[in-house]
Amino acid sequence: MCRKLVTFAQNFCFCAMDTILSFNSYIEKSIVDNWDKDSLTDYKGTTLQYHDVARKIEKYHILFESCDIHKGDKIAICGRNSANWAVAFLSIVTYGAVAVPILHEFTAEQIHNIVNHSESKILFAGDIITTQINPDKMPNLEGIIYLPYRSPILSRNERFSYAIEHINEIFGKKYPKYFGKEHIHYYQDQPDELAMINYTSGTTGFSKGVMLSYEALWSNLDFILNALGPHLKKGSPVLNILPMAHMYGLMVEFLFEFCFGNHIYFLTRLPSPSIIAQAFHDIKPAIIIAVPLIIEKIIRRKVLPVFQTNKIKLLLNMPIVNKKVKESICEKVRDLFGGNLYEIIVGGSGLNKEVEDFLTSINFPITIGYGTTETAPLITFTNWEDFVAGSCGKPVKNMEVKILSPDPENIPGEIITHGLNVMKGYYKNKTATQQALIDNWFHTGDLGTMDKEGNLFIKGRIKNMLLGADGQNIYPEEIEDKLNSMAMVNESLVIQKGNKLVGLVNPNMEEAQSLGFSEEDLQNIMEQYRKQLNSVLPSFCKISRIQLHDEEFEKTPKRSIKRYLYKDVL
Repeated sequence: MCRKLVTFAQNFCFCAMDTILSFNSYIEKSIVDNWDKDSLTDYKGTTLQYHDVARKIEKYHILFESCDIHKGDKIAICGRNSANWAVAFLSIVTYGAVAVPILHEFTAEQIHNIVNHSESKILFAGDIITTQINPDKMPNLEGIIYLPYRSPILSRNERFSYAIEHINEIFGKKYPKYFGKEHIHYYQDQPDELAMINYTSGTTGFSKGVMLSYEALWSNLDFILNALGPHLKKGSPVLNILPMAHMYGLMVEFLFEFCFGNHIYFLTRLPSPSIIAQAFHDIKPAIIIAVPLIIEKIIRRKVLPVFQTNKIKLLLNMPIVNKKVKESICEKVRDLFGGNLYEIIVGGSGLNKEVEDFLTSINFPITIGYGTTETAPLITFTNWEDFVAGSCGKPVKNMEVKILSPDPENIPGEIITHGLNVMKGYYKNKTATQQALIDNWFHTGDLGTMDKEGNLFIKGRIKNMLLGADGQNIYPEEIEDKLNSMAMVNESLVIQKGNKLVGLVNPNMEEAQSLGFSEEDLQNIMEQYRKQLNSVLPSFCKISRIQLHDEEFEKTPKRSIKRYLYKDVL
């Protein structure tokens, strides 16, 4: 079959902010412009102002020089989000070294493998990580620095040991009178130079090291500054929730915020719904960057039970008061997120349709973006005022998107893209690079459609797609989205056994027990759900049975279910 390529591009007006043609220059400018303003705060902990960040960066640069770190050498960071993690990353890229962020959820073996594979010379390690790793299994490291206190855990270099022990003395000799804005001169990056290697979370095998250039980081940053900058006030408080070792959290939730001049709060702990809710109340963030799970839990637990009562539904059906009721509901939902919100940006995966429909129906400021680690990360995004429900926006500046399909508006095809955001390739993995980058187009492995206006609609992953008995394509994510909208369903997974589809459901036992339901009751309820679901599904997508699954499904750090673990569960 001849595959038709349909291209959509989006033109943006970038008159809101001046464009700087260097990634590090954005960091440099923000530090100088916001010198005496609050910058990084560990939630319920200490605060660094922008000039404090500059001093710490300079001390790390002195340390790198002292232990003979050259431009292009690799330096790894592994730990929970914190002000010190942020400073370490900024220090690496502004020195001209290559940052290697490692998800702290990785096992010790994975951390050892990534440090060795990347040829990192220094490792910044967080408190939990230091108790898990074995330095002997990373023989090429010059040293390990304990992130919370900048103290050495391991030193295999005398100059490294001396520099850390005498860093304040060395700094004082270099700047005997004072350290000011005029001393801020960072490495002038070139577009094609390697800035970082980001190892994907992966679900099978060894993670691939995505090589991202300064140009890819610059392109993403420049777009976000111009897309969001006009809607935010500099110095706005923001809450950092997502792991910065993941590109989505690093670029959209940290680098953009820092370079815009905002005040970033780091949770520094496990982001449970109760802690996040309290932090929203305390910090009152101007913008929220999140994965669907966080938003869905808040809406399901605190909003839908209150606003989906018969009384509210009756009022919403009355044209005279409908608008005022929606405005009132929207204001109350905004209060749950701190009340100071321009918009919530959801990424990582799609938002549950029931939750999305509810939020868009009350004109709540929510939008969904799409991207990958390989695109640093943005591919599509649109602010909430122009957001089309069910989509994930339009192609961002410097990126072109195509759908490999004979009918891209109606028949899903693979999403491919090319432009400045795309990676240089996978580190030391020529085969994987050649499979992903074909004629300079990155093949995402995701399936989607695109309307005439250029709005992208994700249908699922190619590797998750199931094949029906008569060759029909089945997208399990679409069925799961419907299942997840039903009461007492915490999460679900649709798997294939022979020619039949089975729904695995992790029930909300807290809700079930509060209603006095036994496991037998739950099973009967799920059977009713199965019949209800099948009544709206095509014949080849019907569920043969629903099986209860006692525990939450195991997930990757970006909260995607590790599907491969459950293929043989029945």
